[in-house]
Amino acid sequence: MIHVTLPDGSVKQYNAGATALDVALSISEGLARNVLAAKVNNEVVDATRPLTEDCTLQLLTWNDAEGKSTMWHSSAHLMAEALEFHYPGIKLAIGPPVANGYYYDVDFMDYTIREEDLAKVEEKMKELAKQKNQFIRKEVSKADALAYFTEKEDPYKLELIQDLPDGSITFYTQGNFTDLCRGPHIPDTGFIKAIKLTAIAGAYWRGDEKNKQLTRIYGITFPKAAELTEYLEKVEEAKRRDHRKLGKELELFTFSQKVGQGLPMWLPKGAALRERLENFLKKRQRKDGYDQVITPHIGNKELYITSGHYEKYGADSFQAIKTPDPNEEFLLKPMNCPHHCEIFKSKPRSYKDLPARFAEFGTVYRYEQSGELHGLTRVRGFTQDDAHIFCTEDQVKEEFKKVIDLVIYIFKALDFKNFKAQISLRDPNNPAKYIGTDENWAKAEQAIIEAAAEKELPTFVELGEAAFYGPKLDFMVQDALGREWQLGTIQVDYNLPERFELEYTGSDNQKHRPVMIHRAPFGSMERFVAVLLEHCAGDFPLWLTTDQVAILPISDKYNDYAQNVSELLNNSDIRAFVDDRNEKIGKKIRESELKKIPFMLIVGEQEAESNQVSVRQRGEGDKGSMSVRDFEQIVRQAIENELSTNV
Repeated sequence: MIHVTLPDGSVKQYNAGATALDVALSISEGLARNVLAAKVNNEVVDATRPLTEDCTLQLLTWNDAEGKSTMWHSSAHLMAEALEFHYPGIKLAIGPPVANGYYYDVDFMDYTIREEDLAKVEEKMKELAKQKNQFIRKEVSKADALAYFTEKEDPYKLELIQDLPDGSITFYTQGNFTDLCRGPHIPDTGFIKAIKLTAIAGAYWRGDEKNKQLTRIYGITFPKAAELTEYLEKVEEAKRRDHRKLGKELELFTFSQKVGQGLPMWLPKGAALRERLENFLKKRQRKDGYDQVITPHIGNKELYITSGHYEKYGADSFQAIKTPDPNEEFLLKPMNCPHHCEIFKSKPRSYKDLPARFAEFGTVYRYEQSGELHGLTRVRGFTQDDAHIFCTEDQVKEEFKKVIDLVIYIFKALDFKNFKAQISLRDPNNPAKYIGTDENWAKAEQAIIEAAAEKELPTFVELGEAAFYGPKLDFMVQDALGREWQLGTIQVDYNLPERFELEYTGSDNQKHRPVMIHRAPFGSMERFVAVLLEHCAGDFPLWLTTDQVAILPISDKYNDYAQNVSELLNNSDIRAFVDDRNEKIGKKIRESELKKIPFMLIVGEQEAESNQVSVRQRGEGDKGSMSVRDFEQIVRQAIENELSTNV
């Protein structure tokens, strides 16, 4: 007999060899019908795998992230089976689950596949799903695995197998399809009820531009048709909110091939929007004791060798900038932190000077492959709302908590109500990824865990997601469509102060190393604006929106009066403009509504004579006539209510 401990702490006895499905069935038939996989001793496995020893067990359903992931992984295999039916002889690369669904990278050889061909693949998948074919796991030797895929003439699987140690290789078979796979998988294909193949894209084998470009087919599946319908409706809404589309419509930013891929240019309205966000944060930072600094866009290569960035990222970054001096090389700045270390080192420091908080809206450059670039969310040049806090070891937790408060303040001001924090720790199985001593890493990780707990943040832990120099607290924000984005980040770093030999004189008159906290509440201005655009569908909060007021004269006779009103408002820091086009007033109102302008002031003969304006508020209609000063009070009160309600 074996003892199985369930999440509620209860312990049940079963015969050795029982499966997670057997455990589920012993609890209820309804539960067993919904189990997709199991977590045994914290490892996700097939629900049909025999349990051979005492263990902890969590039954995973569609309501669990690991359950969804398992079903989407199995759906990738189902899609591959359908593709092989329609396109015999194709070569399969990899087919993992992703955040929303799955994909498979395929070498279609001499075939051509288009968007319109996906419908027949979907139909075949549905047919195969109804067969309820089991996913059968088989352990195979390396020699047998190589022989199998040599016979299939699949160079991609053969390359993957070469990297695997003998004794660790498994195949999974469902129906007429067998694939190299670690698993896990759902019990059978019958769990897959609703299927949609969503896109075709190109992808280089193993993400390397030097390799062959494969065809990547994306899809998503659900256990109920209604869930697919709901998902597709969200997809359509996401298209409507796409920041690239809205950014163009609202004239916020643009790209140019001549300037270069992934290098956004901010148009006047976008630059003004960015400036308001920066000023909003700068105002709070001044209150919190930050000093603003400015550093160059480039740095000597030695700077990044010292920091470790060159060793970790140099090969995949922009290459060195040569100068007439053959002994001199510079790099485009990939990070602001090495520069800030040198600022700290620029003069002697005492414990009385700490914490020292240096803030900078610093533009950095990182080479992203062209296929991975996406609007403002994945770019090659971006501006971080960066700051580095240099403090004593005793000050770390308190400073960290203050930064948590700052991040939450920003999220509330911009109406991001749903967020959680990811505690990103080292991968204990891959120490080569990181720099520094185990002792310093342990102290840094403990400080983050304790600070998050004391601020009562909803958190979860991810191993292997730490920066190479220290652990992080990454804020995962949910937007209006329920999508999750990683925005703000806070990091504790004992290692860069060591590498840069930073020192301060303590109260004992001895030299000590400071601890460094890296923080970027927005993350980057580009990504933050993109997420904010999609979150609010371009309908920004009144305090942030580019054009707060459109003044609409009913004919050109009242343009001068409209300009006077505009001048009064702009002098009072209310952003207004005059739409003096020779168009009917109804069209001007409709277009102002479409541009998401919060207030419209209609002015004609009556308003000009009485020195008033006729107020119309977007989404609420007419507010009546009033003086310009009274209207100013309405705008100011609306902004005050907006900020006080959220913050």
